[in-house]
Amino acid sequence: MKITKDTIATVELKVANKLGQVIEQTDEPMALLIGGYGNTLPAIEAALEGQEKGFATTIELTPETGFGERDESLMITIPKKDFPPGVKVGGQLQLRAANEGDDPNSDEGYQVFTVAKIKGDTVHLDGNHPLAGQHLKITVKVKDVRAASQEEIAHGHAHGDHGHHH
Repeated sequence: MKITKDTIATVELKVANKLGQVIEQTDEPMALLIGGYGNTLPAIEAALEGQEKGFATTIELTPETGFGERDESLMITIPKKDFPPGVKVGGQLQLRAANEGDDPNSDEGYQVFTVAKIKGDTVHLDGNHPLAGQHLKITVKVKDVRAASQEEIAHGHAHGDHGHHH
């Protein structure tokens, strides 16, 4: 079976920086719903399109095709007294952007920030993706391909083996 829109590609991924140092890799294969559902980067979907089980490739990503350029306006500080206890450098938290007219009960308007440093009474937070601004090499190996179920398509992600469970 070929990887096309509305198929589940079960893949192993390895992410390395431009020097070849491994930054991240999957411990077990992960299932991706293919077809523009936001389950993976568009460049990875494009490389997988039309391929079959056993396919392997390495994709070179620039910041533009990967996780974007760094945006220094996403670096913020908050007083340590307003910070949840026990969070350390490298930890993450979600902060709500206070936009007028937002529904306070909605998940929209939240952004993930990583604790960059804690200096005195100030916590420095970074809202950039941890891989923003980097040139990356992504190695992908396709372990399996199958048709997505109607439920997976409706939910916009894979269920079952190495996918999301409800």
